[in-house]
Amino acid sequence: MAATTTTATTATTATTAPRWLDEQEMTAWVAFLESTHRVMRAVERQLRDDAGLSHTQYEILVYLSAAGPDGLRMTELAESLITSKSGLTYQVGQLEKRGLVTRGACPTDVRGVTAHLTEEGRAALVEAAPGHVARVREALIDVLSREQLAVLADALTAVGDRLRGQ
Repeated sequence: MAATTTTATTATTATTAPRWLDEQEMTAWVAFLESTHRVMRAVERQLRDDAGLSHTQYEILVYLSAAGPDGLRMTELAESLITSKSGLTYQVGQLEKRGLVTRGACPTDVRGVTAHLTEEGRAALVEAAPGHVARVREALIDVLSREQLAVLADALTAVGDRLRGQ
């Protein structure tokens, strides 16, 4: 009987013990963290210096451009950007002050707010895009082979799919 109790206790402990990262996993994690931070900082710096936009603001302009004249509900925009509603409200407010975005009532839901890209916003996006894509290429895309890009895309899609479901 004592052996059964010990086995049950060991099994419980084993399932609650942390699964520490092995050397390969730790190397991958640290490389992911460093490269992600460095790429994002490089992109952020380029957008701030060349266009006076944060990366989040640039993404807002991209999403609103793709949405067309109907714009996007703020809740949809927040979900697309993976940000909080309050954080998005602040960023859209900054873009609104610059005349790049407008907000208005949602035609299908009186409680909703819709964001729209202005002509000035479209012009700012057109002006910022070439420098942005050049920096993305320099910092990430052109560093990798086509095969590495495919593996990276597959791997990060799997991560995104798993986390999107949580």
